[in-house]
Amino acid sequence: MIRAMIKAALVAIAVTAGESRAESPFIIVQSTTSTQNSGLLDFILPGFEAETGIDVRVVAVGTGQAIRNARNGDGDVLLVHSKPAEEAFVADGWGVERFDVMYNDLVLVGPKSDPAQVKGGDDIVAALTAVAEAQAPFASRGDDSGTHKAELGHWARTGIDPTDASGTWYRETGSGMGATLNIASGMGAYALTDRATWLSFGNRGDLDILVEGDPALFNQYGVILVNPEKHSGVRAAAGQRFIDWLTGPDGQSAIEAYQLDGQQLFFPNAK
Repeated sequence: MIRAMIKAALVAIAVTAGESRAESPFIIVQSTTSTQNSGLLDFILPGFEAETGIDVRVVAVGTGQAIRNARNGDGDVLLVHSKPAEEAFVADGWGVERFDVMYNDLVLVGPKSDPAQVKGGDDIVAALTAVAEAQAPFASRGDDSGTHKAELGHWARTGIDPTDASGTWYRETGSGMGATLNIASGMGAYALTDRATWLSFGNRGDLDILVEGDPALFNQYGVILVNPEKHSGVRAAAGQRFIDWLTGPDGQSAIEAYQLDGQQLFFPNAK
């Protein structure tokens, strides 16, 4: 009898706890590895969660995969950095509206020996052309991420298709930015990376920033609510509240406040 009473009490506690967890509001944000690996989200999200009681669950993948996940309904909010792909996502009806959030820039890193002789330059097209002419090792993410999309765009401007050299001097890792930088460090290769990931990356080895400052390396981030008319399970109210916070004074101030070793990693620019 006593055992039965204890068992019933434990079941009741478990059910209550389960109901409490089920009732806890949350959203799923499909985002990029750079926002997660740089430490930005760990820094800013507690402020939103404390203010609203909404738990933010982040899926950090490349931009292309994040967009595919959101299109499949596996998320409520999309936070990525490939404006043309984001605008297409909205134009095709998968997202409600796109908002600018913040920006940083991309940089070309490479070995200090610099076999392509590009150090100190500020022209990414000239630098990539020199890398190809020298057939110097280049590590590409090759993963349809925002950085990979940008890289391919810069290669297109050179008139060179580096994938013709795939497996020789041009190496496609199919991995995130941190893993690709690890590979570049290990093989003494050039790589295109967002500055935030670079600043938070600890295994630089012989790598250094060699090319920066080209306006074409501007790296804009945007946020979009997944369209609830496409996916009825989208937590639209909570998702929109997150977007309003992120693009409002509190979110923008939090982004601006995030620094690493005294350097600002992202610059808020919501309109």
